Amino acid sequence: MKNLSYSKDIKRAWENIKENIKILAKDSLDLYELKQHKQCFEEQCVGFLDPRKEATMQWLHNPNQSNVDNLNNARHEASRHFRNKRKEHLKAKID
Repeated sequence: MKNLSYSKDIKRAWENIKENIKILAKDSLDLYELKQHKQCFEEQCVGFLDPRKEATMQWLHNPNQSNVDNLNNARHEASRHFRNKRKEHLKAKID
């Protein structure tokens, strides 16, 4: 029981020291928090990465013309989607 309270005291003391260091560093160095930027990469984008990865794996296992065409189509679709998302994101940022 005594070790448990001693352990809690050490943790509490460490948290206090850590917070004081952060506060003093922020005050003396004029540190500021970075802004959180909106990401243009969304869950929809993952849906374009998986088919591209699968097409790449098929091409690596069997490099015939059909798999090359499939890979190129998957790459073009993914690139087109990412390019459009980036444009939408920048347009929304400008507005």
